[in-house]
Amino acid sequence: MSTQNNRKRAKIAALREEGTLYPAPEQVCDPKFQEGDFFDPRDAVQVKYEMLRRVSVEKASVTDASNEYGVSRPTYYQAKADFEQAGIAGLVSKKRGPRGPHKIQSEILAFLRTRLVPGEPIRARELARLIQQEFGLDVHPRTIERAIGGKKTSR
Repeated sequence: MSTQNNRKRAKIAALREEGTLYPAPEQVCDPKFQEGDFFDPRDAVQVKYEMLRRVSVEKASVTDASNEYGVSRPTYYQAKADFEQAGIAGLVSKKRGPRGPHKIQSEILAFLRTRLVPGEPIRARELARLIQQEFGLDVHPRTIERAIGGKKTSR
């Protein structure tokens, strides 16, 4: 296998790992992305930046730039707002949804830890039942396992 193919695969893996792999590189029609190796249609940050630059510097219309880079106009405006707020770093996609177990706050976590026995498996279903009785809160057993960093137990 050639060194160039290995580099391409490594770059794709890195982009995927960082969450910056562009989902539709085939929709990028800008000629710069079709020739050479510098502009990469798989690099979401580079694609978004060039789209913003086309409108800002080259005075392309938002509609034309959105079409040329394979995104919707709302996506363009979101990228513009993200860039204005945080610069290039703002163009890196952010993970959506809650950051961590939001139902299990410190009081519930302390409650759970008092019921864990070192060396024994976590009995998440039983703990979920106890949380319901004590706090009136429905928590999925897997949420409990993630919160205490344990592994699933077999049924």
